[in-house]
This record gives sequence, C-alpha cells and structure tokens, in this order.
Amino acid sequence: MRVLILGGRAPVALDHARRFAAQGWSVGIADSAPCRLSAWSRAVDSVTALPPPRQALPEFAAQLARVISAQRIDLVLPTCEEVFYVSRVRSRLPATCSVFAAPFEQLRELHSKWRFLTHARHCGVNVPPAARVPDLAAAREWAGDRPVVLKPEFSRFGVHVRVHPGGIPAAAPPLPAVGPWIVQAFQPGRELCSYGIACDGRLTAHVAYEPSYRLPGSSSYFFEPRVVPRIEAFMATFVERTRFTGQIAFDWILGDDGELSVLECNPRASSGLHLFDRAALLPAAICDPGTARVSPGQPAPRMIASVMLAVGMPAAMRAGRFRRWHADWSRASDVLAIPADGRPALGACCDLAAYAGRALRAGCSVRAATTHDIEWDGEPLHA
Repeated sequence: MRVLILGGRAPVALDHARRFAAQGWSVGIADSAPCRLSAWSRAVDSVTALPPPRQALPEFAAQLARVISAQRIDLVLPTCEEVFYVSRVRSRLPATCSVFAAPFEQLRELHSKWRFLTHARHCGVNVPPAARVPDLAAAREWAGDRPVVLKPEFSRFGVHVRVHPGGIPAAAPPLPAVGPWIVQAFQPGRELCSYGIACDGRLTAHVAYEPSYRLPGSSSYFFEPRVVPRIEAFMATFVERTRFTGQIAFDWILGDDGELSVLECNPRASSGLHLFDRAALLPAAICDPGTARVSPGQPAPRMIASVMLAVGMPAAMRAGRFRRWHADWSRASDVLAIPADGRPALGACCDLAAYAGRALRAGCSVRAATTHDIEWDGEPLHA
C-alpha cells in the first residue's frame, strides 16, 4: 500500500510518515513549499513539488492527479490547510485512490468560527455566546462592558486574535479588514486542545492535551497529554451528528468551576497527533471505519525541542521559571529528531531559513510566509 502525505512542511506530516512506514506502507511526501523537515526522513521514499493551491488551483489539481497515477497512490492524506483545496478538486483526482478529507462544503462550515458554533450546540458542552460582526463598532455594541475575545471568522494559529478580559477598551484600534469577525464571550480558565480521526461519523482515534508552551500569539511547541472524558464524548457525538470523515481538532477552555467550553474547530491534523507512538494503529483508524478507537494510552509529553530550547528556555529564565522549564524539558521527547532518524531536525532548520528568505522578499512575517500558499479564508474556490 502507498500513501501520499500532503503538507510535508508540517511536523504532523513527518509524524504520519514515520507511523505509516513503520506499519508497512510506502510513503510519499508532496508539498508546494520547502519540506525538508519530512523529506529528509528515512521513512519517506519520494518527494514531489506541487504548484501552490491558493495561487494556482487548476495546476495544483492537475499535478496532484499525475502524481497519484504515476506513483499508484492508494491513499492521499492532507495534513494542513491544503485539505480545503484537495477536497474542492476531489472530482479531478483519480477515483482509484482514497482521499481522506470531508466534502468541501462541510469543511467550510467547520473552518468558519461562526458556523461551527451552530454545529457544536447540544453536543454536551458549553458553547460561549458569540456574534458575527463587520467591525469594532458592531463588536462593541454587542459586547457592552462584557469581557470578550475578537477573532476573524477564518484564521489560524491565533493570528489577529484580541483578548479583552476587561471588556473592549475605548482606545482599541480598528479591526483589520480581513473579512467578518467573531466576537465571543471570554471564558477564563485552562486552555486545552483535542485531536481526532473520524470515519463515516465514527470517532476512530482521540487524544486531549494541554499546549503548555506557546509562541507569542501563535502555536504551541510543548504538548502535555490530558485525560478529559467529556472532550472525548463531545467529539464522538459531534462527528456522529455531522457524519464527518477526516482529521479534526478542537480548542477548549476548562473553567475554574469545571465548566468545559468549546471555542473553535480545525478540520485538519493538529499537534495532538504527536502523542501517539509509532505502533499506534492510526493508519487503520484512517482506512477502516470498523477499527476500535485508538488512544495514546499513557503517553509522555512531546515537544519541538529546538523551539523549546531557543524560545522556551529564555522566556522561562525571564519569568523566573527555569526549574519548571528544565523539568518539562527532561521528561519530554522531541517530535523531530528520534533515534535513527535525526535529519528532519536539520531539515526543519533549512526550511526555516527558506521561509525567512520568502518573508524578507514578500515583506511579511515568517509565520505568514509558511502558510501563504495554502491558507484559505472562505473565499470562493474555482476548480
């Protein structure tokens, strides 16, 4: 069996590649950006460059179809936001392979931080009150003096998110013109995340975790497993009601009073994947709806060690928490470099340099450069 994993720039793609290879699959990687992070892994047999789907969707679809046919791919596995584009052009891909992605319109519903809330209601957890607004004035009118969070309807990695636990200040700057915004009641408490795999409305894999260390205003790089039965129950109910197939992730707040609130959904892979070991039957969870639900058991925390060292340690020293950082560092294992397969860590450094060059040429942040070619913010896609 041969799998083509898309989004090779992402650590989750590397994680999938190692697991599929360890369980007897032949693994190919494809991406429209530098992806030495995955390409340099011993688990990967082939690497293919694709056109950028956001800027050249017809060419992306044509090249992907050629690769599937030429390499006799059995399974296409998107990992990042290219999933929206792959789903949109599914009819243009060979019918001989399976594409592990939900229908495009369903992905759009769940990617929308507004529409998702409708689907999340009555699934057993709190859904904070929210409104869809065009600008700051409308957000202020809805919120009054209440503490709120402001975020674009379509976004990722916490970009543009504004948290106002004391209410929207009078001096708050206008909201950037990035489409509609969501104003949501602020929920104090502990941040949690969850990741799952679903086939035909059945939850076949699940993990909950705490993103203990984060880049400022962005993604986490230390993943602490947590057992939260209510999250698992919600996810099972949610995927059953929506008849979802694919990878799916949620962001949560666990309040000091024990109330569990679901905030948003990401219908793609997330860092929770790293908490499963290489023997975990996730390939079966993807390919066989009848598979018993896979869980990590009693996993240790995982981290992106280079970021934990370069960003986490200085931040901990400034905050006087070096001992805690060192204890966390000592009990976690690296996502990128593992015994007998350490080159992906070096590949990640090379990729970062390439993205920094892109950012310099485009006049944008490095983060923006890493997703510029695959982001999708709800605009019409013409295949």
